[in-house]
Amino acid sequence: MSTSGNSIIGAPIQRIEGSLKVTGAARYAVDHPMDNIAFGVPVASTVGNARIARIDTSIAQRMPGVLTIIHHGNTDQLFRPAGQLEQSSRAGEVRPPFEDDKVYYYGQYVAVVVANTFEQAQDAAAKVKVQYETQPNVVEIADAPPPQGPPRIHYARGNADPAFESAPVKIDETYVLPPETHNPMEMHATIAKWEGEKVILYESSQGVVNHQHVLSEMLGIPVDQVQVLSPFCGSGFGGKLFPWPHSLVAAMAAKRVNRPVKFVVPRALMFTAVGHRPLTQQRMRIGATQDGKLLSIHHDVFQPTSMVDTYVEAATGVTTMLYSCENLTANQTLVPMNIGTPTPMRGPGIVPGLFPLESAMDELAIKLNLDPLELRLKNYAEQDESFSPVRPFSSKHLRECYQIGAEKFGWSKRTPQVGSMKSGDEILGWGMATATWHASRGSATVRVRLNADGTARATCATQDIGTGTYTIFAQVVSEKTGIPIDKIEVVLGDSSLPDGPTSGGSTVTATILPAVSAATNGAIDRVIAAAQTMPSSPFKRAGAGGDPPKLIMTAGRIHVADQPPESGIPFQEVLAQHRLAALEMESRTAPDPTTSRQFSGHSFGAQFIEVAWDPGIARMRVSRALTVIDAGKIINHRTGRNQILGAVVMGIGMALFEETIYDKRNAKPLNNNFADYIVSTNADIPDLDCIFVEYPDLHLNEYGARGIGEIGLAGIASAVTMAVYHATGVRVRKLPVRIEDLIAGQQMTA
Repeated sequence: MSTSGNSIIGAPIQRIEGSLKVTGAARYAVDHPMDNIAFGVPVASTVGNARIARIDTSIAQRMPGVLTIIHHGNTDQLFRPAGQLEQSSRAGEVRPPFEDDKVYYYGQYVAVVVANTFEQAQDAAAKVKVQYETQPNVVEIADAPPPQGPPRIHYARGNADPAFESAPVKIDETYVLPPETHNPMEMHATIAKWEGEKVILYESSQGVVNHQHVLSEMLGIPVDQVQVLSPFCGSGFGGKLFPWPHSLVAAMAAKRVNRPVKFVVPRALMFTAVGHRPLTQQRMRIGATQDGKLLSIHHDVFQPTSMVDTYVEAATGVTTMLYSCENLTANQTLVPMNIGTPTPMRGPGIVPGLFPLESAMDELAIKLNLDPLELRLKNYAEQDESFSPVRPFSSKHLRECYQIGAEKFGWSKRTPQVGSMKSGDEILGWGMATATWHASRGSATVRVRLNADGTARATCATQDIGTGTYTIFAQVVSEKTGIPIDKIEVVLGDSSLPDGPTSGGSTVTATILPAVSAATNGAIDRVIAAAQTMPSSPFKRAGAGGDPPKLIMTAGRIHVADQPPESGIPFQEVLAQHRLAALEMESRTAPDPTTSRQFSGHSFGAQFIEVAWDPGIARMRVSRALTVIDAGKIINHRTGRNQILGAVVMGIGMALFEETIYDKRNAKPLNNNFADYIVSTNADIPDLDCIFVEYPDLHLNEYGARGIGEIGLAGIASAVTMAVYHATGVRVRKLPVRIEDLIAGQQMTA
């Protein structure tokens, strides 16, 4: 296991932007001051499937402060995004707002009122009258027409059907995860203003470059006439990866009234107009030998998508690679329904896919009278069998995660009988599950500037969504140069900066590290070259063999490699002698496609959960949680731990609380507010522990770091339901766990 030593890489560094956030100086999307700003408020559909027969704006148009009302009858022309035909072109919803008179989901924007004040716009929006010719809504899979055509995803190896039929031990169960809604504290919002033919958008975005490209395509203007700024983002969890209709509406409205326009998505419409994690109904069939060797796996998924977009929550991929099994079939089928377009939510695909897989593995362990951890070790995948031929993992230390987690949690003290472990009036249940997530990187361009005042500056058009990206940039520059971290400025969240990645898929850290490193090294090389050409340079003397001495930069000083930094000179003196303000370097890095084809990149982990069930008062709570993660080198232990524990909190919410409930009559999310949509609070969260098993994955980047934003959530829900079964004897296959189900289940088994 590696150690951080005295290096700033791996140290628990405080966020460099932290003081701005805690003092309120950090400006989020709607915090940017703007003269003469107007306000947009949407008129949203109150039905889920209809044609707009008439929009009456006569009363609203005459109300005080109203500047304009835009709807499908008077909208400007908008276009659809290029999608896969272009790079960086993915919209949350491909249908432009007000494209036609059709309503596809409850909460769809049918008009927007723009007024001098927010109150005036809100008041007038309530006076816009819309008549609909309604059609029946489809918001449940059972009510949808049977899917036509082949599955959207199909994977097969071996002969799963005969292997399952002949297997001595079988599991055949269906598991359901309900729709979940992201609900970041900062709602989606845009301020749009035009400067001549250029539009500037202040956004809450996880991808300013993609946002820039999509708005360019949908507005029909060149990409260099769109600038997107998102210096701070109040969380997104995937919902802010791609542009949603409100951004286009704000831009269109600002152009029409020739004033900046602010548009904040109301909390209720956060449940309809900006994506969600879709329901997944998953049948899992597993066949095994009597001693627990997997013979066959079938994984069949039904998943809703919207009527206007094809969104795939790729839940089957994790099943194809996590365990060793020769015979495997996986299918995923999409069901169009009258819901807003789904979108990635923290851990998309893998997290919902792990719930049935890990739950079925627990049910198999019970049927075989095996310890759940022993069953997983029996079927440990040494290579990724989803590829043909199989590929080695770039790095995998899952066995160590199991071992460390079991020892730390005290797994050997677990008694397998239901209800056999008690603490006072509470019955304890223990569960465990495997965690995994993709390990990959993309391309990035970073510019690093070394200034004559002894400071440094790093810039990139990526963004920090609260995960610590600002600080990682500064750590690398500091590690390379020796410049103190408080003298390093990092500028992100502006599409006009060098091209940077979207903050999604746990890829940003692995992506930007090579680019920051290369740009910093390049800037140092230029300063070294300047040091060798100074009129009074002490480095002109010949080294061994007559060659110039090898120079390096340490502690902000240029010096001979085999001599201490104090023997050299500060880099700012080098610049001063040349009368230079700065020297800088811009570097672009991209993954090696050969390495990508040779290895399978994944992070791994083990989740251990304890629940406490008090049957006297019917209270179920998570009382202890331990996560052990194999994710390569951790660049910042403080923000890294924060990421894992935050994901565990979301996992507890997924298991025990979260569910978006639709009204079949009109497709409205009934619990579209923080009072009725239940998320984990401090009272629901016990002491959490996180252990990193650090083995640098040098196939990915020079630091061996992989992303960790999502893996902490993976496996939590299934570990919780396994613990619930251990405590109560009630197997929960449809989330969230409900107290009434536990009471009813215990009454049936009494």
